[in-house]
Amino acid sequence: MRRVAWRSAWWRVAALAVLVLLVAFLAGFGWFLHLASRPGAAPPHADGIVALTGGAERVEAGLRLLADRRADRLLVSGTGGGTELVTLAHRAGLDPAPLAERVTLGRSASTTRGNAMETAAWVRDHHIGSLIVVTAFYHMPRALAELHRAMPGTTLLSWPVLRPDGSGAHRVAIRLLLEEYTKYLLAVSGLSAWIQWQEPLHGNHTE
Repeated sequence: MRRVAWRSAWWRVAALAVLVLLVAFLAGFGWFLHLASRPGAAPPHADGIVALTGGAERVEAGLRLLADRRADRLLVSGTGGGTELVTLAHRAGLDPAPLAERVTLGRSASTTRGNAMETAAWVRDHHIGSLIVVTAFYHMPRALAELHRAMPGTTLLSWPVLRPDGSGAHRVAIRLLLEEYTKYLLAVSGLSAWIQWQEPLHGNHTE
């Protein structure tokens, strides 16, 4: 009889613990959506721009900001091995010639953490103090977490694309948001350094 009562009590505690974890997860997910939905605020001018590949409109937005003289230089981080500036500029409706000397195509990163490492090295090489970060709105919280860790002295300014105001956000599935939230938790906890997930390069992913 005591064993049955003990098992019943144990299951009640376990169920309560699961419920508390679920509520915490959902509350955190709500906060994540709040962070992701904040609008960008690019300044009149920054030292540099980084566009993180892996989704639609990221590189194009970065190139347009550069063409508008919002910054002196642009790093396209995580560029596929066969992708060249001419192709990227034409996608953005821009002439690549005036931009060529101001654009770096980073080819070593295949994850968001890799983007952060690649960007940190580029920032050091070019003495950049302020950086506009261009990526999808749902990816921005995790990207900023990784970038802050890699270069804590650099001012980061977000410029989200596929904003949650309707400009493409309808294509973002709840599954993707939950997946991104989970990865964000790993990034802010520092555990992303131990988990190597491959992320799609520009041109292979359109979410």
